Amino acid sequence: MSEQRKPAEKYVVIRHRPGYRLKRTLILLAFTVIAAVAGYAAGLAQGGFRFTNAEASNERLEDQVATLEANYREARQKLVNLERGKLIDEQALNQARTIIVDLESRAGDLKSDLTFYRNIMAPSETSKGLQVDRFSLASDRQAGTYNFKLVLTQVGNNKSYISGLVAVNIIGMRGDEKEVIALRDLSQDIEDLGVKFRFRYFQDVEGKLALPSGFEPLEVQVVAQAKGRKSAQAERTFNWNDLTEN
Repeated sequence: MSEQRKPAEKYVVIRHRPGYRLKRTLILLAFTVIAAVAGYAAGLAQGGFRFTNAEASNERLEDQVATLEANYREARQKLVNLERGKLIDEQALNQARTIIVDLESRAGDLKSDLTFYRNIMAPSETSKGLQVDRFSLASDRQAGTYNFKLVLTQVGNNKSYISGLVAVNIIGMRGDEKEVIALRDLSQDIEDLGVKFRFRYFQDVEGKLALPSGFEPLEVQVVAQAKGRKSAQAERTFNWNDLTEN
C-alpha cells in the first residue's frame, strides 16, 4: 500500500521589525494626548466666551440698576416737590380763605354802618327821634366777663343836639329768685345809675362787665330818657342768649 500524503502546510513570512509595536503605541498615545489637549483648549475657549458673556450681562444689569436708582431719585424728588407745593397751596388757600372771611366781615360791617347812617339821615315815619340802636356783648378771656357796647341814635331831626340819661339793667336769676342788677354794679367803667349822653347823630357807651357768681343773666334792659326841648324816651330789651351766641 502506498503511503497517504499529508497536505502541504503554508507558512507566512512576517518581517521582523524590532520596536514597531512600541512605536505604534507611542503614536496612539501621542494622538490621545493631542486630542485631550485640543479638547481642553476648546473647553477653555468656550468657558472664556461664557465668562465674557457673563461680564457683559453683569454690566448691563449694573447699568439698569443705576438707571432705576436714578429714576427713583428723580421720582422721589418730584414727590417731595409736589408735597411742598401742596403745602404751599394749602397755606395760600387758608390765607385766601382768611382774607375772604375778613373781607366778608368788613363788607357786612360796612353794609351795617351804611344802613345805620341811612336810617339816621332818612328814617321811616315810625322811627324818628331818640333810638336805642343796639347793645352788643363780646366774651372776654376771663370767664363771666364781657365787653359791652351800647349805641344810641337820633333819627330824623339832627340839626340840634339831644341829651339825657340812659340806664342799663341786667335781668336774671339767682337760684330761684329773679334779680335785676344795674350796669353800674357790674362794671367799673360806669359810675352812675344813669349814663349821660349828648349827641347829634349817635353816641357809643362802651366798657367791661363781670357777672357775679351764681347769677344767670336772661335779658338786658336799656332805657334812654332825653330831656329839654326834645324830651323823649326810648326803651329796648335784648335777649342775653342772642347777644352771646356768636
